Amino acid sequence: MKALIYAGPRDVRYEDMADPRIEDDRDIVVKIERCGICGSDLHIYHGDQLRDDVGFCIGHEAIGEVVETGRAVTRLKTGDKVLIPASVGCGACRYCLAGNVMQCRNEVEICYGLSRALQGCQAEGMRVPAGDFNALPMPDGITPDQAITLTDNLPTAWFGCRNADVGPGRTVAVIGLGAIGLMAVEASFLLGATRVFAIDPIAERRAIAEGLGATALSPDDAANVIRDATDGRMIDSVVEAVGKEATIAMAIRLAGKRASVSVIGVNMSRRMDFPMARVFANGLTLRSGMCSVSEHLGELVPLVQHGRLRPERYVTDAMPLAEGAAAYARFDARAGGTLKTVLLP
Repeated sequence: MKALIYAGPRDVRYEDMADPRIEDDRDIVVKIERCGICGSDLHIYHGDQLRDDVGFCIGHEAIGEVVETGRAVTRLKTGDKVLIPASVGCGACRYCLAGNVMQCRNEVEICYGLSRALQGCQAEGMRVPAGDFNALPMPDGITPDQAITLTDNLPTAWFGCRNADVGPGRTVAVIGLGAIGLMAVEASFLLGATRVFAIDPIAERRAIAEGLGATALSPDDAANVIRDATDGRMIDSVVEAVGKEATIAMAIRLAGKRASVSVIGVNMSRRMDFPMARVFANGLTLRSGMCSVSEHLGELVPLVQHGRLRPERYVTDAMPLAEGAAAYARFDARAGGTLKTVLLP
């Protein structure tokens, strides 16, 4: 089959690779109908990954059709349309069964497409381990673009808002207005925020946030505007969706007394400066980490089905898988208003 293979920094190639096959009785094989490029894929694209590995298929957001099942698979059958959450669990331990695959006790690879250990989904097909658990029958009334966002981006935005304690009566700042940041703006209003400040250097992205009802700000003047707008109290809930040291520091500077800061932007640094004195003085709560997608789908699917959240509006580009190298370059450059890119095998 054809797949996008990571060959080195900024070197993604559309090449042949071995067809996926059943390796365990609980596996399924899925023919990919649509896959997405995530902002976190750029860390691999840039060569920032933690493991020294090349020659593997990348990507962790996909929907498709089951074409083969292992002998122990009981909930899915050939021909079923499925949504494949990015986070992977064993499906057997108590943490996975509660939806929290980040605490899986059986040492499975936690995400597709990070190395050869578990091949990615930017391909014509993929193996899904523990298929009954790691693939979800396509929900009724969900469009393909909505389904792609439900595999990772929307749950991550929701997770970020929950970790920031976004709720009724709270002020919110969202730093970084890519697809996930914009989804966090939308989710913040749904969760009851009274005012949302949306921060990004790109004017076009700020305009989208304004259309959602947010107060859109450039990073250069965000702190002063927020200080004036809140009479110096600053922000109750901050969602950082970039992962840069500068934006994490900004998140902490914008947080008021007893505020909550949620960092969902991926940061690959092994160490960074940390303003502990400010965190301590303001009594801040900081949370970070990867989203366990399946933990949030029970809430999110009905919200999407009923139009309370509209994540499909952030899908801006659809390109053939064969043009994957160009798609990555365009996504990396944030060219032409690109927010979310899907690839079509």
